[in-house]
Amino acid sequence: MDVIRLLSDSIANQIAAGEVVQRPASVVKELMENSIDAKATSIQLIVKDSGKVLIQVIDNGLGMSPTDARMCFERHATSKIKESADLFNIRTMGFRGEALASIAAVAQVELKTKRSYDELATLIKIEGSEVKSQEFIQSPQGTNLAIKNLFFNVPARRNFLKSNPVEMKHIIEEFQRIALAHAEVQFSLFHNEIEIYNLPEAKLSKRIVDVLDKSYRDQLAQCQIDSSFIKINGYVGNPQTAKKARGEQFFFVNKRFIKSSYLHHAVTGAFESTIPQGSHPFYALFIEIDPSHIDINIHPTKTEIKFDDEKAIYAILRSAVKQAIGVYNLTPSIDFEADINIGNFINTLPSNPNFRQDSGKSISAFEREPKSLAEINEKSNRNNWEKLFEGFGPKINQAEDEPQQLIFSSKVNRIEEIVQLPKDGTDINAIQVHFQFIIAQVKSGLMLIDQQSAYERIFYEKYLKEINTHPSASQQLLFPKTVTLTAIDYAMSFEIIDMIRNIGFNVEEFGQNTYLINGVPSQFMDEDEGMLFKSIIEQYKINENNQKMDKKEALAKTLAKRNATKMTKPLTKPEMSGLINQLFETSMPSVSPDGKPVMSILSLEKIATLLLN
Repeated sequence: MDVIRLLSDSIANQIAAGEVVQRPASVVKELMENSIDAKATSIQLIVKDSGKVLIQVIDNGLGMSPTDARMCFERHATSKIKESADLFNIRTMGFRGEALASIAAVAQVELKTKRSYDELATLIKIEGSEVKSQEFIQSPQGTNLAIKNLFFNVPARRNFLKSNPVEMKHIIEEFQRIALAHAEVQFSLFHNEIEIYNLPEAKLSKRIVDVLDKSYRDQLAQCQIDSSFIKINGYVGNPQTAKKARGEQFFFVNKRFIKSSYLHHAVTGAFESTIPQGSHPFYALFIEIDPSHIDINIHPTKTEIKFDDEKAIYAILRSAVKQAIGVYNLTPSIDFEADINIGNFINTLPSNPNFRQDSGKSISAFEREPKSLAEINEKSNRNNWEKLFEGFGPKINQAEDEPQQLIFSSKVNRIEEIVQLPKDGTDINAIQVHFQFIIAQVKSGLMLIDQQSAYERIFYEKYLKEINTHPSASQQLLFPKTVTLTAIDYAMSFEIIDMIRNIGFNVEEFGQNTYLINGVPSQFMDEDEGMLFKSIIEQYKINENNQKMDKKEALAKTLAKRNATKMTKPLTKPEMSGLINQLFETSMPSVSPDGKPVMSILSLEKIATLLLN
């Protein structure tokens, strides 16, 4: 009996949708790129419930004929290529003819389209790849495509979607990439009938400021270089704008957004020691290259590209960024009227450029980050620790000391033999070194404590308890302060805003991407409220990628790190004793929330060895 059979078109399209349509943001990308290919000068994106209920793109592009309107939902139906050679001369965003067919397989679709010379527009309704109706209606020139109830017929896929704030963050990211790549086009974005963006046609520098952050206005350095091989245009940011969280790094190849850790390494290498380790500079860089020297057909989302000579591009890119840093000294005066929007210069490039870089050892884009320490199951707590503070007096008729029970793991001294603290914490014999470390005398030798890491552990458990229980008291501000976030940060804030309120922030929504801060936790009263709020959101974005940490832990960790940085200060002996007491009341006193060691024991034998040597 034969068992192999052809799948129906609807099932095949659903399978294809698994690669093309991963989430609502995937639909946004495909529809907006179609509008760009249709030469639209105005594109409106309307979203409801983060794209789960509605994604609608309205443009004033060329429109389609009734036949093309029906044909565009068929698999591998495209106007962009006719033969295999065309794959290496692609200048449009789309070309495979997969996207609309895949979208129509997992959603309810309504298409309205009209060309300038047509009397009537075409209306087509499709559900799960099945055409429900087609008729003629009145509608303006262009295309209006509404995608409703995404994954309505694939509940398993719908269940795997993230929360609304996370999905909206991804939608905004796709919107930003396309808006930056096409500054000559007017864009707008509405979410649940609230305007998020309204971007008129602009120069690239102004588009960057309007899309990302107003603070970039005086922090951009122009990056520009021409060669017979490629042309690079764009802007890089002042090192002071570098952020711990990634997300504001943009590469465009022939106006197509791409991801490349290799080219990212070229940019960060050009900055060298001008930014802190672990920070990421802003850049929006446009690479123009003859399409015959790249292959964009290697990834379903077309965000990865193969170059004929990647090493040559690396060298030119690094040189261009270095030149921008040097010439402008990173304090540029940007002319917002000057136009460096990327034009179409491809036809002027020679077909066989002679620029080549000698091949050499390939550059690894990033070293792997050190693995976090395995979670340490501490046996110690306040009720069973030490003997570390016992035995300082003379030993009379005392049996031989029991051997010291120390276990070493991942370079961290795990204290398994821990003894009870003195009832009077002031009896702890401790000194402070350079406002950073505390040395306490214990039975087995010396206990070394990292002061900031110790406070991180204490604050972390304090904030985690507050988040999990009830709101903490808030210190009310005499004059409430507004803080405006980027669109992405504002979307992400809804993930944790209730928890932020629990730890003592009195905040309320106050218009477009803005919060009104009425009160803050008392321990943060000496800080700028707006900068504090922004930093909490940014740090949360960094921690959210840690799959082992839930939202509450991520927020508690963020606040603990920020508060602990202020604690590298002189401490009195009672304060040192209090710190040690509080530390050993925590669940894991020997490691910080990051898994870094808080303390280490330096035994008498080790001290003797160091001195004798």
